[in-house]
Amino acid sequence: MATTTKTVYKFPKAMGACADLLYQLKAKRLAGQKLVDEVEAEEKALKAYIINNLPKSEASGVAGKVARVTVVTRDEPQIEDADKFHAYITKTKRWDLMQNRLSPAAVKELWEAGKTVDGVKAFQIVTLSLNKV
Repeated sequence: MATTTKTVYKFPKAMGACADLLYQLKAKRLAGQKLVDEVEAEEKALKAYIINNLPKSEASGVAGKVARVTVVTRDEPQIEDADKFHAYITKTKRWDLMQNRLSPAAVKELWEAGKTVDGVKAFQIVTLSLNKV
């Protein structure tokens, strides 16, 4: 059985120093994320290159010294006619064909217009606003 250890962080006692540390940590994370985004963009470009340039004669794929790549094609559902699709769901009661989530932007728009949405309530989220001084 694996045991998990919880990391204990030491924070400055002064709240101002905590704000400064938060800003520094955010900047460090964003710098790392920028690098990750650049690598991800190159990875996506290389995937597209392989898909577009792999000779059809290499239908089973190609292999290098450490990896093998194969182009895989699969069918993915896509709504072609929303009205027909919604009518099908209503008629067959196959609600599992839809994802059960709401559009926060649409609900907020109704709330701002003074309207309520049955079955929906407000959930308060507490966050911080961080700005450089």
